[in-house]
Amino acid sequence: MTTTFPDVTISTDRLVLRPFDVEDVTALAEMMNDEHVTAWTPAPHPYTHADAHGWATRHSHAERTSGRGIVFAVAEFLTQRLVGTVHLKNTDWRTRSTEAAYITAPWARGEGYAGESVLAVAQWLFRDLGFERLEMRTAADNTASQQVAQKIGCISEGVLRNAWIARIQNGDGSWSHARTDLIVWSLLPEDLEDADAYGASDGYGYGNALARPVETGGLRVGADWN
Repeated sequence: MTTTFPDVTISTDRLVLRPFDVEDVTALAEMMNDEHVTAWTPAPHPYTHADAHGWATRHSHAERTSGRGIVFAVAEFLTQRLVGTVHLKNTDWRTRSTEAAYITAPWARGEGYAGESVLAVAQWLFRDLGFERLEMRTAADNTASQQVAQKIGCISEGVLRNAWIARIQNGDGSWSHARTDLIVWSLLPEDLEDADAYGASDGYGYGNALARPVETGGLRVGADWN
């Protein structure tokens, strides 16, 4: 049984989802020091250049080779500017399920990039790899992340009470911790039966959300989406 994700690059009309490399370090550090990223993720704060270098060159790649998941750097197709990241984690190879986390750079928010990239990954998972479940967990007050889940067709399954620790910025600029609930969302293959309509209608500001063929080393594996 396969227990690691292939080393792939996924492209949509607007985005390229690829492995991180050393060229992403500066942009990654800037993105991860944004106050919203600090508030809703467990990433180190401040997020140093060394943190970014370690993630871009070693730790993100180890997620795939260890079998835990896979990390995509999301970049604009035309400019190659770093838009954000999609991280599949807590992968269960027996049940073919995994959990998605996503971050969008401050300058790229409001363009539908998060939904476009997560939808592309979901279609790749379901149609090319035979996965049966994609899960997302969003903090109760993180409405932007919840909107991404809703827009790509996820179903809210319930609440994990008091299950997360968020950060709250104090008046003096320091940060404190506060417990919060997590909302659990899921996406199944049948939820994407109408996925082509997302791209056709551009109803969520995605551009054309269906994926182009996936590149696997020198091979091109057919994909029906974006």
